[in-house]
Formats: sequence, structure tokens, C-alpha cells
Amino acid sequence: MSVTSASPLSKDALVALPATATDAWTEQRAQARQALLKNGLPAARSEEYRFTPVLRSLEKKFSPRQLAGYSEGTSLPALDAHLIPGFDAYRLVFINGAFDATRSTDLSGIPGITIQPLFNAKPILNLADFEADAFTALNTGFGTHGLAIEVAPGTRLAKPLLVWHGQKSDSPATFHTRLQIKLGAASEATLVEKFDTEGSGDVFHTFVEEIEVGEQAKLQYCKIQNDAGQVTQIANTVIRQADSSRIDTFTFTFDGKLVRNNFQIVIDGENCESHFFGLYLVKGNTLVDNHTVVDHKKPNSFSNDMYKGVMDGQSKGVFNGKIFVRPHAQKTNAFQSNRNILLSDTATVNTKPQLEGWADDVKCSHGCTSGQLDEEAMFYLQSRGISKSAARAMLLYAFAGEVIQPLFDETLKHYIDQLVSQKLH
Repeated sequence: MSVTSASPLSKDALVALPATATDAWTEQRAQARQALLKNGLPAARSEEYRFTPVLRSLEKKFSPRQLAGYSEGTSLPALDAHLIPGFDAYRLVFINGAFDATRSTDLSGIPGITIQPLFNAKPILNLADFEADAFTALNTGFGTHGLAIEVAPGTRLAKPLLVWHGQKSDSPATFHTRLQIKLGAASEATLVEKFDTEGSGDVFHTFVEEIEVGEQAKLQYCKIQNDAGQVTQIANTVIRQADSSRIDTFTFTFDGKLVRNNFQIVIDGENCESHFFGLYLVKGNTLVDNHTVVDHKKPNSFSNDMYKGVMDGQSKGVFNGKIFVRPHAQKTNAFQSNRNILLSDTATVNTKPQLEGWADDVKCSHGCTSGQLDEEAMFYLQSRGISKSAARAMLLYAFAGEVIQPLFDETLKHYIDQLVSQKLH
């Protein structure tokens, strides 16, 4: 779709909207807007979005001018109601796309970590490609709120970072937020991101996240998407790994109108290890689309990509996973799987695992399955006196458990357990 004067993101609006960032971002903003004008938003014929009708979700007249967070007297999302019980973390809070320092932890006295407003300084990373993705271009061109986070070499953060994105609007609203995170050599950090929405208004949220994991550094990452049913979220996460680094990532999606997660890992060092898991439990008319890319550029590395989905009602799941093994990436071990369960005749899933390799000394596998609950297992459990609903929940929980159990924090694991249990009953 080209950007025309009839579009909610019109050419006039794109050109006229003033940049609010410092000169350091001015050139990037201008280039991103031109890319958006040239390439437009992805239509149904776009291969990358053929199963995800984004334009249909954007029928509301969203303005590219996002709300300035909130003002005095504005009703705010109930932060306490959305926190993870017992989870001790440094808290970074965004309200309607704007960073809220008053509700966030003051980290100025914490050694080894530096946090600053993203658009007040030069970009510390340049990983997300706005020429290749329209929503990255939209975010780059119009985002005014974000954080740049740097963890110094050798630093091991004493607590996780919890980034909470709270949104509340009773009218159509647009937010564009961004994070850039650099982990220095031999540093360790845990990052948990949580998205919650209140209010009756339709929300369109683009989120771009660029993370660099330095040599011998370790990142533990968890994203929890529990937005309301009127939220369209397009999230782009790019992680680049240096030599001997390790990442463990988890994405849990439970609600939303349309959720698109683009997750790209660039293994740009030797002896790296990458584990990433995803679980989506949806019903109603929710559409969840997970696109993953693992790009092995250097030798002697390992990656494991496991995503699972449970769809009920008229919900729809989409999974597209790509593994690239470049010519110099010998001794690569790369594995990918996607498994889905459909609980209704009207639920659908489209899955497409892909593997492209140019190296010959590798071990790689990929595959997908989609189907219904095991009838023999259901019969066995019911024959032992277990009710049909309880048997169903047991089997589904066992299915989901393969993604939950590797979680790196017991408190977080317990919280996800409870969310999954609520969704399955």
C-alpha cells in the first residue's frame, strides 16, 4: 500500500509532522519517512504479511501524532494491578508510550548501568533496518520516547530490569516507543518486558528494540504480551551477539487484536549460544503472528528455536521461522520447531519453517505440526475419573509446559503458570 492523501498516515502528515528529537536523530528521521513514503505499508499481497492483514486493523483514523504520555489529572493505568507478585526488579515504566521517571526506579546510583532518554543523544546502535520494514520506518520517523541502556563490561546486574508498558485510552491512539540496549563484554543482565492495556479505545503501538550482547556476555529476556482485545502491536526486536555470548529469550502472548512479533537474532561471533522460546494462547478474534530469523554468520555456534500455539474460537496463529547459515558458519547446530493445537473448527494456523544454508559441516533441523488434542490421551484421563474439562486443561498445560519450564526465574515461572492456567480454563 502506498501512502496517499487518503491514508490515515497521509503524505501531508508525514511531511508536516515536526521532528522532536535532537539533531543526532534528524537525518535518520528524514530517511525513515522517505522510506515509508516510497515503500508504503505492507498490503495483503506482501509475502511477509500475507496472513496478517495489518491494514484491516488500521481502519481507524489513527494519527501519526502519538499522545504525549499523559497530563495532570489524567486517569492512569493501575500499575500495581499489573506487577508480577514477588518479582524484585529495577522498574522502568512507560505510560502511553512515554517514559515515566516518577514511577520508575532511580538507577543513577546503581554501578555499571547507564540510562538516558534515547532521542536526546546519538543512537548507540543501528540494528533495525527501516528500509526493509515499514513499521520500523514508522517508528524511526515518529517515535519521540525511548531509552538508551548501557551495561558496563564485567557488570552483573543485581536485579532484573522490568520494563512495563502501560496503555490507557478511550479513543483511538498511537504510540511509538523504542529501546536500545548494549551489554558490555562479560556482563550479565535479565530483561523482562510487560505490556498491559486498559480503556476502550483502539490502540496502535509500534515498538522497536535493538540489543547488542557483547563478547562473553549473557542476556536473559522475557516478553509478556497481555494487551486488551482492541490493541494492534507491531514489535521488532533485533539482537546481535558477539563471540562466546549467550541469550535465552521467551515470548508469551495472551491477548490483543493483532500482535506481530518480528524477532531477529544475528549471530555475529563464534561459539555463541541462542535459545528462544515462544508461547501464544489466544481465542476470540485475536491474531498472533511470530516471525523469527536466526542468522548464523560465524562458525561453532548453537541455536534452538521453539514456538508453540493454542488457538480457540476464531483466533488465528501465524509462524514463520527462518534459519540462515552463512558460508563461513561451519560447525553450526541450529534447530527449530513450531507446534500448534486448534481447539475449535474455526481457529486457524499458518506455519512456514525455512532453512537456507551455504555451509556443509552443520547440523540443522526444522519442522512444524498442527492438530487437535490427542483423543486417546483424553479418553485415558477420562477413564480414570477425570472430567473432560480437567483432562483438556491437563493436556494443554503439559503442551505449554515445555516452553514454560526452561524459564530462568522461579517467581516469573510461577506467574506465567498462573496466567496460562487462567487462559486454559
